[in-house]
Parts: sequence; C-alpha cells; structure tokens
Amino acid sequence: MFWTRLSSGIVLVVIAALALGYGGLVLAVLLWAVSLAALLELTKAFYGGEGHGRRNGLELLGMAGVTFYYLALYFAGDDTWLLLCLVGFFLAVMFVYVIRFPKYHASQAAALVFSFLYAPVMLSFVYRTRSGPQGFYLVWMILLSAWGCDTCAYVAGMLFGHKKIFPRLSPKKTLEGCIGGVLGAGLLGWLYGAFVVERAFPEQSVSWAAALICSLGAVMGMVGDLAASAVKRNFEIKDYGKLIPGHGGIMDRFDSVIITAPMTYLMTILLLGR
Repeated sequence: MFWTRLSSGIVLVVIAALALGYGGLVLAVLLWAVSLAALLELTKAFYGGEGHGRRNGLELLGMAGVTFYYLALYFAGDDTWLLLCLVGFFLAVMFVYVIRFPKYHASQAAALVFSFLYAPVMLSFVYRTRSGPQGFYLVWMILLSAWGCDTCAYVAGMLFGHKKIFPRLSPKKTLEGCIGGVLGAGLLGWLYGAFVVERAFPEQSVSWAAALICSLGAVMGMVGDLAASAVKRNFEIKDYGKLIPGHGGIMDRFDSVIITAPMTYLMTILLLGR
C-alpha cells in the first residue's frame, strides 16, 4: 500500500506540475476533468453511495453545467459570464426539479448545487490564479499551502503529536501536527517568495506576503480536509472513490486544494495587488 500510494502521489505531482507549467488549455482541460470526477463523487455520496451508481438526470445536468462553466472560464474569463453560468445552472436545476417532480427530491437538487460550488467552482480558482498577472509564479503557492502543509503536518504529528483535536472527525490529527503544518507551509512560502516570486515583483519584498498566503492557505486547506472527512462520516463511506490507487477518489486527494485555491487567489489580490 505504501509504495502504491507513493507512486500514485509522484504521478499526481508530475501531472500537476506539467499542467501548472503549461497553463492555458492544458490546465483548463485537466481542471475540467478533475471537477467532473469530484462532482460525481460528491453526488454519489449524497445520493446514497454504491446503491445509486447509475447517472440520473440531475447528475447529467451537473456534468453539463461543469462543462459550460469551464468553457466560459477559458474562452471568456470574465466575471460576468461566470456569474451568468452560476445563475443559469441554478435556474436549470430548479427547472428540472419542478418539471420532473416528484422524481427528484429537494435534497437531491440542493446536493447538486452544493457539489457544483464545492468542487468545480472552487477548483476553477487554480486556473484564475495561473492566468492572472505573474500567475506562473503565484499559482505554485496553492500546492505549497495544501500539499506542503499535509507533509509538514504528517512529520510534525509523527514526531511531536500528542493532543487529539478532532477525535471523532479525524482521529489521527493532532494539535502539534496542525501547528507544524501551518508553520511548515509558511516557511516554504517564505523561501519560495524570497528566491522565486520576487523575480516577478522586482520592486517589492514579497517573501513575507508569500509566507502569510501559504500559512492562511494551510489553515483553510486543513478546513477543506476536515470538511471532506465530515461528509464521509455523515454518509458512512471510507473513500469517495477508487480513481487514484492508494489515495481513493479525487475528493480524497484534492480536498485541501479545493479550499486553498480561492484563498490563495484572494490573498494575492489583497497583499500583492495582482
């Protein structure tokens, strides 16, 4: 299991690095595919797990909504068009819910809208960060915040972990591990800012801003991790899927990135004025 998990993790990092490096269409297509998988994993959990494996009309509508949203993101990239996609998707869900009543329950319609916002829309901020000014340098802080925090938290927890803080939600998480994850992500952000990001901002000292962005991103990444775990606990499932050997589904591996991406996008605007 360890070697399977490690090899899968290496492949994920390589794919993510290539997509972030190329940006543009390559990144948009990858995020679209990941978003589709995440949406279906979430709706599968909400709609009853293994017993509801076949696609229903609402799920097909969700897949179409994700596709149109990423088309608008890539070809228009304008906030007005993206807002129209969000409103249009909500209206379409309400239309199908009413027209096919009582085929679909209100909880199914609400779950689809929640799942759409939770994964596809939040993940789109990876693309928005990458496509913005100096985006090639800034987008890597999303991974430093999320996966850097995971690694540092694991090491700190193994070495110093003692106090359990979420025993019912995530029994292995400790206060010491969480603190180590945030501090480690902040340190990685500072180093990355000092040696890399400042090349894109020659007239600014951005290392402190990168450290703060990665630290706050790490906090939100842990929130994302715990939120995804809470959903699994609510529906009594172990993993969201089996797409990634040794890791589970897309939601199991990208739960922290989903929340870290919009936080990084927002903080780069506030602190770096990009």
